[in-house]
Amino acid sequence: MVFRSFNRNRERITIRKKENNSEYNYQETFSLKISKTLQTNIDNLNNLLDKPDDLKIRQIQLGDANIKCATAFLEGIVDSQSTQDSILGNLEGAQNLPDKENELFQYIFNKQIAVNDVQKGTTFDDITFSLLSGFTILFVDGMEEALMINTIGGETRAIEEPVAETLIRGPRAGFVENLQTNLAIIRRNVKDPNLRFKTYKAGRRSKKNLVVAYVAGIVNPDLVKEVDRRLMTIDMDIIQESGYIESWIEDSSLSPFPQILNTERPDKIVAAIMQGKVGILVEGTPFALIAPITFSNVLQSPEDYYERWTIGSLLRLLRYLGAFLSIFLPALYIAIIGLQPGMIPSQLAFSIAGTREGVPFPPVVEAFLMVITMELLQEAGARLPQTIGQTIGIVGGLVIGEAAVQAGVVSPIMVIVIALTAIANFAVPAYSVAIAFRIIRFGIMIAASMFGLLGIILVYIMINIHFVNLKSFGVPYSTPFAPFFKDDWKDVIFRSPTQTIKKRPVYLNTEDDISLDNQGEEK
Repeated sequence: MVFRSFNRNRERITIRKKENNSEYNYQETFSLKISKTLQTNIDNLNNLLDKPDDLKIRQIQLGDANIKCATAFLEGIVDSQSTQDSILGNLEGAQNLPDKENELFQYIFNKQIAVNDVQKGTTFDDITFSLLSGFTILFVDGMEEALMINTIGGETRAIEEPVAETLIRGPRAGFVENLQTNLAIIRRNVKDPNLRFKTYKAGRRSKKNLVVAYVAGIVNPDLVKEVDRRLMTIDMDIIQESGYIESWIEDSSLSPFPQILNTERPDKIVAAIMQGKVGILVEGTPFALIAPITFSNVLQSPEDYYERWTIGSLLRLLRYLGAFLSIFLPALYIAIIGLQPGMIPSQLAFSIAGTREGVPFPPVVEAFLMVITMELLQEAGARLPQTIGQTIGIVGGLVIGEAAVQAGVVSPIMVIVIALTAIANFAVPAYSVAIAFRIIRFGIMIAASMFGLLGIILVYIMINIHFVNLKSFGVPYSTPFAPFFKDDWKDVIFRSPTQTIKKRPVYLNTEDDISLDNQGEEK
């Protein structure tokens, strides 16, 4: 697989030294060495963070030794019980400590801290990131080193059922904002020693952890290198959500179609990495990313594999039908009713003409009014609290539609068309793709109002041209339709029985292409 060149040549931004000495200098402060004097270290830390209220510093005496030390942590993001029991309690009760400073520090490092993850730091650059991540910092008077002790804790959201991706059948666990919890969920589902988690730091100031998950021996190494290269180009102050990563590393930012799939379902990530794709998880968000993807992937759901193959195939056919109706139905109404009524049977044409009697607007204006109203209702329902959002959407649609028909502003057939369009759009499992369909719908409606069915056909051809040129990490978006891969058609529009899908997708060019060994038939 040849990966497309990533044409984002972003220069690394460096923080320049301030000419005015009174201004805060980011680089110089972080390059400070840890001092041998305890009070100097405490003062430097306070000055660095501007003495925040949640910074807790406690000075204590080491057991029976006449040596002072101090712990520092940020309240709310540490496990207070662990800090008290595993650090402060052990230090205050320490006995028979070595007299020499070097031996004392090593003794504390090895025997007095009852925490697995303990590291050493020599500069404030080392300790500040750990402190802001939930570590407790231990300074010892007379030592030019500090200990960074992992006490990450605080209040976190419990594992719950995914909100944005509901299933009738399947696992109920969803990702949460805690990155370590999300990695543990994946680890429980993939007990393979080849499972790899590659960690990055994203954001110059937020410095959030970002993890790329894949299975070595399955994934194409070129894909991992390309993902690594793109992630290394990220240069922004803060990464608040995985959407920042998605928009930065995708192939084409001008396309309405997502080239990276987002999900909050662990089973979807596990299935993807076992196919030979990569998952990208970001600290602070339950939405993970999957790359590369194709158009057929965005119309698939994990539930397709939890039911029998006949049911899974039917559900996929319904989604493809829903995607077609969501995009083209209002445009077909405009083209046929407004410009080419001779395309429909005479009896149906007379019936529709009777329902439109008295409507003051042409079909194109009527359609745009109702489509815009539907979009406003969908957006309002999404932004309102969940308890009333669905009610507003349903009641608002019924009331406005009925009132518009009674007032003679729109015809009943137009209300039916808009209702079918909205229902078809909800059948699309990926929210980002459903939004793309909503955007394209307006373009097709404009083309239909000017050229009729010919305009719809022309826009359809343009969409297909865009599809065959669009790529996701080098993989053509239209795969396996074009380029054509016969073996991959077993799991596209129809889902073949599980026993027949023996190989991973051909377009991923995986190192191990066999996913199912049917009693030794294939090796």
